[in-house]
Parts: sequence; structure tokens; C-alpha cells
Amino acid sequence: MNRITRMNKSFILFGILGLFLVSCTDDEKSINSDEELTQSDLKIILETDDISGIADSVISELYMNNGSSAKSAKSAKLSDCYEATYSDTGFSATFNNCVLNGTENVNGTLTVVYGIGEESTAYTATYNDFYVGDIKINGSRSFVMDASSEENSFVFTVTSDMTVVLGDESIIVENGIKTVGFTFGDSLETSIFSIDGNWTLKVEGDTYKVAVGTILEGNLSCSYLTSGQMSVDKNGLMVMVGFGDGSCDDMATITYPNGATEDISLKD
Repeated sequence: MNRITRMNKSFILFGILGLFLVSCTDDEKSINSDEELTQSDLKIILETDDISGIADSVISELYMNNGSSAKSAKSAKLSDCYEATYSDTGFSATFNNCVLNGTENVNGTLTVVYGIGEESTAYTATYNDFYVGDIKINGSRSFVMDASSEENSFVFTVTSDMTVVLGDESIIVENGIKTVGFTFGDSLETSIFSIDGNWTLKVEGDTYKVAVGTILEGNLSCSYLTSGQMSVDKNGLMVMVGFGDGSCDDMATITYPNGATEDISLKD
């Protein structure tokens, strides 16, 4: 598989995962207690990729609009609402109230730098006062695709260093690494995605340190993660969060340091 084909598929995949995660979460961001992990806490942890996934879909739009090579090495006015400059090493774009891939209005500046080497499937996206609707993003995300990925599957690593300001002026800071896999099946149920890694979120004075113990998995027919386990350190409170045995349901099980367990619904 050549570099351009892999890049195209990786951009498409980021959009798929972003759209899926949008469907899994809501806009509730309040936190009720420092002594327990609540439904709202879990949604905060899971919805961060919802926000960044929207930005990834914009990258996909820009890449596709420049043709199959994405290497015209010229500045092109591709739309009435944005201007993009392409080169052999990447592209940059400035937006003015764009609607791309069904997003809300997009504004601000985005720069993408490709990884070095003909076989590279890596790139770094840098956001500068980048808005999707009333959400503002600053910082960077780097992507590296596993060279051993098969034709019907992908594995890539995402390193994030981003600050997100939401419409209510609350702030989310994300730092860390996630490894994301996806396998296309014969149906939505057999199309599986996985999440591994360690990352930290800071949200309105609360800090969540997340470490995946057993790889998190889900499929495109279910609106929730279906299996896997992660540890969450919320302001010094360490708990384990389990997402089940593979069946599709809206429940997660929280295990506290004293051994007590609590089942939490992720349903709206």
C-alpha cells in the first residue's frame, strides 16, 4: 500500500471514529463529587475525542480537495470560505465561517506537516485559535500509522497536546498518547475499533489520569464501548472502570479502592 493511499484511508478513519464518538456522548460537563467517579466524569473522559474528531474531519476535507497527490506546491483558493497553501511537506489553511463535512462554522488556522520519508504515514496537525462552532482549539496532535496495518485494518498512535475552550468557557487540556485500531468487518457489528494508551485531562480544576489496562473495544453497531478496562485517577482517587464482556449495553462498572463496585449507565 503506497503512502498516499494509506494517508487517504487514515484521514477517512479519523472522521469515522470522530462521528462515532459524537453519537456516544452528550454535552453535560458538570462534575458532582471529588469522592466518586460519576456518569458525567466518564462522559468527559470519553467525549474528548468527539471534539478532536471534528477537527480531524476538516483535515480530511482539505487533503481530499487537493487531489490524489496533495503535492501541488502552490497556493490555491479552493473555497469561498478558506484559502489553503500546499507543498511537498504539508499544507496550511485559514478559514472564515466554513461548513465542512457537516461541521458547524470553522474559523482559524490549521497547519499539517507530513512525516519525513516516502513510506511515512505520519503527520502533525497544529491548531491556532481554530474554531468549530463555539469550540476553540489550540495545540497539536501527531499521528503515526503502523506500517504493518493490513488492507482492512488500521493501527495508529495519536500524541496530543491540546487546549480546548468550550462554548460555556470551560477549558479542557489533554496530553498523552492513544493507540487506536480499526478493523472493517462484513457488517457494522463486526467492524471493530480499539483504544489503548495513557493520557491526562484537566477540566475546570479537576485532573483525570487515564491508563488503559485491558484494551477498550467497541463496534459500529453499538453506541457504547463493549469491553475493556481502564484505571482513572481523579484528583488522587484511583478507580477501575470496566466496560463489559463484549455485549452491547450502556453500563460501566466502577471499582473503588475498598473493593466496592457501582454500575453506572452511560445512557442520556
